[in-house]
Amino acid sequence: AVGWVFLVDTLNFSFWSQREEEKYLVKYKGKTYSGYWSLCAAVNRALDDGYKEFLPHIQSKSTLFQFEAVTPCPVITLPDKEPLPLSPAGPLQVLEGHYKVSLEPSLLQAEQPQLSQPVLIGEVLQPFDHLRGSPLDPFQQKKKVSFYKRAQILVADTWSVLEGKGDGFFDDISSLTIFADYRIPQVLVHLKAMKYSEELMKKLCEGLIFQSGDREEVEIRGCSIWCCALICKHLLELYEKKGQDMHEKINAVLLDYYLWDYARDHREEMKDVPFHRVRCIYY
Repeated sequence: AVGWVFLVDTLNFSFWSQREEEKYLVKYKGKTYSGYWSLCAAVNRALDDGYKEFLPHIQSKSTLFQFEAVTPCPVITLPDKEPLPLSPAGPLQVLEGHYKVSLEPSLLQAEQPQLSQPVLIGEVLQPFDHLRGSPLDPFQQKKKVSFYKRAQILVADTWSVLEGKGDGFFDDISSLTIFADYRIPQVLVHLKAMKYSEELMKKLCEGLIFQSGDREEVEIRGCSIWCCALICKHLLELYEKKGQDMHEKINAVLLDYYLWDYARDHREEMKDVPFHRVRCIYY
């Protein structure tokens, strides 16, 4: 399960389409999937067909081109400057080398019995630039702004798939933020938890494609993170007034999962709020 999570999280980025008729679709077991679920379907179909080499313990021998060849799906293209993300994930030097562990069957049989999620994120980021996200200085204040969205998702999904137990236990999981992609800001604006300026909304409605690191893009993602942090804080305070401690049941990870599912289930209702468009490998 953890190997599957690592593979999918390595390839989980940029599923939006310019036009509805160009949407990336994958058929699996009689059902058609789009977006993130199309990736899951493509991976599961490849594994069903016997292509076990995509599991991380031998993934270094695989390439994105081989993955495309064994999964008869449309190819998602990215700008030439973007590195292919699959091959660097192969031997998992950071986890298998530094911690002398393998993702299967146990994720973290490390020397220390419990590894905090910030440490794991930092270690995962070192060899995997595609999980990092570029340090940005969008406001020209000589301060770096980094969004570790995909590295955080790897930790969160590991925590989730292992139900927060054993190797998936992180006592500081609540220090993760929401994963600032293009859907979460959209649903926050739809729910009126966040509001765009008229100028920004005009750009979004016109379909402007931002560059990763543009000031507007960083503002959208940063404000989404802060907005969800405030939502979690407010929910915890409400339950505290009722005498209930909900710190183990309310955190940014679960809020992100909820909002993402809400966006999927209410897509038609949310069409009046455009998502911000950025073509990159960071989300």
